[in-house]
Amino acid sequence: MIGRQGRVTGRIGPGLVGEVMIPIRGGVEAFYAHPVDPRDEITVGSIVVVVEYHPPRTVYVAPAFG
Repeated sequence: MIGRQGRVTGRIGPGLVGEVMIPIRGGVEAFYAHPVDPRDEITVGSIVVVVEYHPPRTVYVAPAFG
């Protein structure tokens, strides 16, 4: 999971549990998402990269650049 990219489908920010869709196992699955930097706000539609994974469905993400 770490290093995979996904698209934000529910706003991620301080005090919020967002949602990202991540391609996995030949499909796309939803994961609860938190910002790796607790001050970050990440808007719907943004591409993010998974920095931490807490099974079964929680990821900590950072904006993907480049």
